[in-house]
Amino acid sequence: MNGVFDLSMPWWEFCLRGIAVYLTVLLMLRLTGKRSFGEMSAFDIVVLMVVGGSLRTAIIGKDASLIGPLIAVASILAMDKAIGWLSARSIVFNRWVEGVPAILARDGRRDHAALLRHDVANTEFDRALHVHGMEDESGVLLARLEPNGKITLILRKESGSPGKQD
Repeated sequence: MNGVFDLSMPWWEFCLRGIAVYLTVLLMLRLTGKRSFGEMSAFDIVVLMVVGGSLRTAIIGKDASLIGPLIAVASILAMDKAIGWLSARSIVFNRWVEGVPAILARDGRRDHAALLRHDVANTEFDRALHVHGMEDESGVLLARLEPNGKITLILRKESGSPGKQD
């Protein structure tokens, strides 16, 4: 195995390994909840780097060729495209992959149990309010933790009809 094109295992094994790791990590991230990488902190970036480095061996083994990792990456990108295609065409599949929003506050009242269940600190919720120029949730019609980890606020309008702001 001296050449950059000499594979240490059959090409299809790189495909299977890449797809298996992709699906496993997707499942693990899905199980850890919406807050996993919604707003990337320094801690999240470190975790992402460590996970990526740890999975290198699982994907390409001890292969030192140029083409092996490229086959694995192509397989991962193809799987990502297939999941995106299926998510756009199946509401049920999309909800499983992406998740559904969680209600954090309704009608000016914070749901402390929901905040705890989704690992959202009160200070983090307060920051979302402050971004919208609010000191408390009294003017919030609905606050949701979106599947991407962001907090969306739907504010009450002065006239009584709801207005949405992100």
